[in-house]
Amino acid sequence: MDRAVMAAIARFPDRGHAIAELARTDEDFRGLCADLADAKAALVRWERAPSPVKEARCAEYRDLVRDLAAELEATLDRHL
Repeated sequence: MDRAVMAAIARFPDRGHAIAELARTDEDFRGLCADLADAKAALVRWERAPSPVKEARCAEYRDLVRDLAAELEATLDRHL
């Protein structure tokens, strides 16, 4: 399983099977998982960055992660 799908499963562990199934058949969903993984990775990098804009960037990436997770969850709900 690729890192993007694993990131989605880490966010929604109780829906791991549904995530894996949908990722196998839906390219757009896989892209959403990849976007989530990328945003989470960027957040981790910014959290460790010694930068004067660190807090602003962290807030932006937290919002992005939250929004992507909500979109991923809505997609899962539609495919039940």
